[in-house]
Parts: sequence; C-alpha cells; structure tokens
Amino acid sequence: MPRRDLTWIPRLLGAATAAYGAAVAAKPDVLLSPTKLSGGGRTPSAGTTLLARAVGGRDLASGLAMALAPAGTPLKTAVAVRVGADIVDLVVLGSQLPDRDAREKATMVAAGWGALCALSLLAADPPRRGLLGRA
Repeated sequence: MPRRDLTWIPRLLGAATAAYGAAVAAKPDVLLSPTKLSGGGRTPSAGTTLLARAVGGRDLASGLAMALAPAGTPLKTAVAVRVGADIVDLVVLGSQLPDRDAREKATMVAAGWGALCALSLLAADPPRRGLLGRA
C-alpha cells in the first residue's frame, strides 16, 4: 500500500522557522523582548542586537533548508540541524538568560519546537511507490 506524502509537515515547520528567523533578523526585539534582553526601558547593546540578528539568520537558513530540501536524507538532515539548534537554544537560553521567568519560557519554547521538529522526521521520507510505480 502506498504511503501518503507527509513531507508537508516538516516543510510547514521549516517555513514557520524561516518566517520567525526573518522577523528576528529584521527586528531583533522579536527575540530580545521575550527573553528580557531588551524592553522595560532597557536598550540592548550593539553586540546583543548583532547576536539576535545572527540567531535570526540561522533560523532563516535552517527553516529554508527544511522547506526546500528534497524528501529523504536531505530533508532529514535539515530537520536534524534544526533540532540541534533548538537543543543549543534550550541549553544556552535556559541557563544563561538573566531572568528566571525568561529562562523558563525560552526552555519551554525551544524544547517544544525541537520536539515538534524531531517528530517531523517521521514524515521526511518520500512516499513509497506501489507495484506499478505509481504513488
């Protein structure tokens, strides 16, 4: 029995990741405000803003890779890179942000998004072809 093409799942997650990354790269406060690295009258340093833009660029690139990679090993690799980035975010943001509430929220977001992306690995293979070569 042919398997349905479910690659839309990791591709949708990739598109959402890319959109978030583009938003952070364009407006670093999208990341800096919820992590409490800006806001509340604080202006982030040039270095903090630069780092946020770099994270945005990383998310844009990894999201585009997930959205555009061919099904199978290339898509699985793109998803694995994204999951790795989420693990790094979980560890770094979850332990280094100066505010406890922000650390907890960042941990939950990174863990949740990383888990969703990891689960999408199950949908990253191309559909199997039937006996007659039809999908």
